[in-house]
Amino acid sequence: MLIGKTPDIASSEITPKSLWLDRRRFIAGAAALGAGLAFPRGEAIAAPLKVAKSPLSTQGEELTPFKDVTGYNNFYEFGPDKGDPAAYAGAMKTRPWMVEISGEVMKPMTLGIEDILKLAPIEERIYRHRCVEAWSMVVPWNGFPLSALIKHVEPTSKAKFVEFTSLADRETMPGLAYPYLDWPYREGLRMDEAMHPLTILAVGLYGETLLNQNGAPLRLIVPWKYGFKGAKSIVRIRFASEQPATAWNTANPREYGFYSNVNPEVDHPRWTQAKERRIGDFFRRPTLMFNGYGDEVASLYKGMDLKVFF
Repeated sequence: MLIGKTPDIASSEITPKSLWLDRRRFIAGAAALGAGLAFPRGEAIAAPLKVAKSPLSTQGEELTPFKDVTGYNNFYEFGPDKGDPAAYAGAMKTRPWMVEISGEVMKPMTLGIEDILKLAPIEERIYRHRCVEAWSMVVPWNGFPLSALIKHVEPTSKAKFVEFTSLADRETMPGLAYPYLDWPYREGLRMDEAMHPLTILAVGLYGETLLNQNGAPLRLIVPWKYGFKGAKSIVRIRFASEQPATAWNTANPREYGFYSNVNPEVDHPRWTQAKERRIGDFFRRPTLMFNGYGDEVASLYKGMDLKVFF
């Protein structure tokens, strides 16, 4: 895996901007009609972002088409099927949006999404996205290092972990009626993982603000971990001295570990992780250790038995 200068090809040249904007409007409108929902266009159609290229983008990968990135999603708050988020998430209101930051910090605070967008320049980060279900994508996320927010609130020496809590709104999230998980959705990282330069808070993709089905307006991206570690629609961030309970690990610790690093040598109890299916491809490909980001992150786990701490 090569990390280096982003190819000098704009996202809009890889997938013509007029096409993916039309797709975005079509998906938003179809979702509203199909679900019988009425919501303001601003809730479904994203706005352009001012995005700088990042040298930390992954090179040599073909981007997954916009229609797949926004139409094939896991977001159980809206239902268990891949199409449920696009069908139902349009009802979720993302303005105003506040994020409460608490716990072991010198400066606990509540920030609006507009304040969060001012914490650091927004970058394009092209990352591989690997799902625990053994499928993968390549996504041009737009966001900024999580470390910028962490430094802003000044964690104390007791802060060893960061916990992220997602929105749980029963009025707009039909999936909450079913006990897949102990709602609200929670995820967590060790502090050194959270501070790593590859870890970002995403606010957009393909050069525009996130659509609701992708975790608007703020989601976590940790590219060397399985996708479920990336909490969506974050409303609380808590700094803790002890490892926090997380949604899937609490629901089934035998199948979903706290660390959830992509590892082809540690199978899910019900399927192999040695290979993956890239969305759009027919044949499966070998899974890369740490999703191909081992040169950057393997040192975080030096001395750990990754079959125990999976």
